[in-house]
Amino acid sequence: MKKNVIIIGAAGRDFHNFNTYYRDNANFNVVAFTAAQIPDIAGRKYPTELAGELYPNGIPIYLESELVALIKEHKVEICNFAYSDVPYQRVMNVSSVVNAAGANFILLGTKDTMITSSKPVIAVGATRTGCGKSQTSRRIIEILMAKGLKVVAVRHPMPYGDLVAQKVQRFATVADLKKHECTIEEMEEYEPHVVRGNVIYAGVDYEAILRAAEQDPDGCDIILWDGGNNDFPFYKPDLMVTVADPHRPGAEMSYYPGEVNIRIADVVVLNKIDSAYPENIKTVRDNIQKINPNAVVVDGASPIRVDDESIIRGKRVLVIEDGPTLTHGEMKIGAGIVAAQKYGAAELVDPRPYVVGKLAETFRIYPNIGQLLPAMGYGDQQVKDLETTINKVDCDSVVIATPIDLNRLVKINKPNTRVYYDLQEIGKPDLDDILADFLKKHKIVKKK
Repeated sequence: MKKNVIIIGAAGRDFHNFNTYYRDNANFNVVAFTAAQIPDIAGRKYPTELAGELYPNGIPIYLESELVALIKEHKVEICNFAYSDVPYQRVMNVSSVVNAAGANFILLGTKDTMITSSKPVIAVGATRTGCGKSQTSRRIIEILMAKGLKVVAVRHPMPYGDLVAQKVQRFATVADLKKHECTIEEMEEYEPHVVRGNVIYAGVDYEAILRAAEQDPDGCDIILWDGGNNDFPFYKPDLMVTVADPHRPGAEMSYYPGEVNIRIADVVVLNKIDSAYPENIKTVRDNIQKINPNAVVVDGASPIRVDDESIIRGKRVLVIEDGPTLTHGEMKIGAGIVAAQKYGAAELVDPRPYVVGKLAETFRIYPNIGQLLPAMGYGDQQVKDLETTINKVDCDSVVIATPIDLNRLVKINKPNTRVYYDLQEIGKPDLDDILADFLKKHKIVKKK
């Protein structure tokens, strides 16, 4: 008898778990996905073309709020929790709901979901959303490219559009972002890679994506897994780098699956020590030692710079930060706040009285965002609402602390400046040393 399964997800890990563990497994019948965290995911189907021969009609996606009714309707025996950056309390709340409805609650681990590559894999993960994975990935790629190596990045999924069209996506130029109709969230992750000259893949089917990346037409010496949220890698890493954030001390032991990333890390980058309190840095350092004493710890900073500090100094500013970092990432102090403080802003203007449409909905779902504006752009309406909100806010200027230039996407009617931040290692060991050892171990030779 097949066991009926619901995969509880958010359009990322859930699809990957299905593809790697359930898709061709005749012991199970996945009757539904549920969706959380990301707007406008529910109401779609995981399509027939991706679901495989056992699912000729595809698989429906419902809101997570319908979970109990679905368990009862479909006589579900197993619920697989499959999304990331959630506190342990939330994970066990869902488990209690599932168990009370009569089903078993499971979490799939690394063995059943990691795919093995024919190329060496460096994976970058984190303890929370917004720790600094992206700049850590970029730093690693820059070091390797400087040695003449071809690095192909693969990004954790963000499949918010046509899932069949997004099965395997390759981004080599900024024009590819438009070609694939990327959301703001996708562009924030892909654009910094392509402007630096390396290719990045993403999509839905990560086995197919990996095989395409290994055979990339521009060449591939090393695969770099650029993680999303605080999920653990989809690919089996030969070097696991986990980024920890002292602005949120204790998260490395209280969020799923961030603690997994600490436990499997070869290297932990303790980032943002230039802007965190010493006692919080010590807490994270002590927890790393407690969880994974064998990990090499690299101290890191995220120094910031802006295009024009005069747009900030003495001004009443609106600060715009990366959306997911503020929502389920729960960040209160991002690069925009640090820039506003560093360059002497007179006041941080609260955007909440001015928010409209889907942005107002975001603040209702995440009421603790505070005096920051998340750059939400999962669809055209959210982008339009973002533009309207920015232009309604009564401020002197706008501080844009997203990884992309919002001026390309929305028309801002006020003076504005971008904030830039990159990883800077402090002291030894640093990533240069670690990567030199990695290349030597795997007999990867510099290219001339």
